[in-house]
Amino acid sequence: MKYDALSNELFQRNRKKLADRMKPGSIAVFQSNDETPRNGDATFRFKQNSDVFYLSGVDQEDTILVLFPDSPNPLYKEMLFIKETNETIARWDGAKLTPEQAMQCSGIKQIFWYQEFWPTVHAAFLLAENIYLNLNENDRAADKVPYNGLRFARFISEKYPAHKLERTAPIMADLRMRKEPEEVEALRKAIDITRSGFERLLRYIQPGVWEYEIEAEMIHEFTRLRGSGFAFDPIVASGASACVLHYIENNRQVKDGDLILLDFGAEYANYNGDLTRCVPANGKFSPRQKAVYNAVLHVQREAKKLMKPGLRLPDYHDAVCEVMTEQLILLGLLTTDEVKKDKNAFRRYYMHGTSHHLGLDVHDVMHRWGKFEIGNVLTVEPGIYIPEEGIGVRIENDVLITENGLMDFMEGLPIETEEIESAMATGRTARA
Repeated sequence: MKYDALSNELFQRNRKKLADRMKPGSIAVFQSNDETPRNGDATFRFKQNSDVFYLSGVDQEDTILVLFPDSPNPLYKEMLFIKETNETIARWDGAKLTPEQAMQCSGIKQIFWYQEFWPTVHAAFLLAENIYLNLNENDRAADKVPYNGLRFARFISEKYPAHKLERTAPIMADLRMRKEPEEVEALRKAIDITRSGFERLLRYIQPGVWEYEIEAEMIHEFTRLRGSGFAFDPIVASGASACVLHYIENNRQVKDGDLILLDFGAEYANYNGDLTRCVPANGKFSPRQKAVYNAVLHVQREAKKLMKPGLRLPDYHDAVCEVMTEQLILLGLLTTDEVKKDKNAFRRYYMHGTSHHLGLDVHDVMHRWGKFEIGNVLTVEPGIYIPEEGIGVRIENDVLITENGLMDFMEGLPIETEEIESAMATGRTARA
């Protein structure tokens, strides 16, 4: 791994928080993600299951975590099963964690090899009344292929039909929404790397470059600063492509006069940054581009004022949409009569949410109908998209809700049109 390891004290606290929420007589099992095949004998880069990392800090495949807090046998209270290195693995892929390293990483003392799972845990299951299973319960997920946790859940339900099955997902979402100090620091590092990527782009972008060349500048900076790569497929959308919300082709040549929407983030220690800015290809916003940009910036600032503990996410978004509607009227995109007839008229130009939680996943686990709390890390990202004018603007910052209000991780990063123009002009001078 490129990043500095997080303290195992974090993972021990995380396991304690989960154990305190489990029913008496319960055992919980967490499976690492699959290694996903590409073509031939190749696989995609491994990405650890976020809950496994959150509870153990182990960042490798073929990992199983078992928690049985009130087990009568101390052996079963915490068990970690890891992949055993053999000569072939060591020669071709590099050695995996030793038991000593896994213990240091996680703070778990009972370490076993992956193949020892069933011979070891069967007796533990028989001592338990409830089995907590860890499934992907994101309400927007489309599981076309049965993943590791789902296959395991199906097997368990057949092997132990007399046990009561429980869900860890609601508990894990509740825990992961409130970030620990070490998590905030990891997020800060990911966001700082993301900031550096944007600052590099301000010195680089000019008419004639290709969107994929801009993407290459990002990954250069991320890798240079020990990031693990992109937190998600980056969006480099010039001109009308910015009106495609998930545009990732990044294959268009940037033209003079284009506005470029940049939505990207770096990953560090499995935590993620998420930044969106819009910059003019030639270094100068046109009057119309500036008007739309400033309207979005106004909405973002009002949204940050609204984001307070105790407010439900849907109510917050509704309030933001009222502010957005006012701006769309001022821009001449909507009329007051249209709004009176249809309160959702804004959706023609603003069709996505304002904020999502951020953490081990870019769209981090959350209770969609829950309330904001101290310790939440979220994005604030309103946007206006005008396909008929070839203008798409989204502005996104990452914030932490604290006892003293919002802490903006991206404070000081160019965001005003004048700041962006000045930074781009400085970059052009430096290149000359």
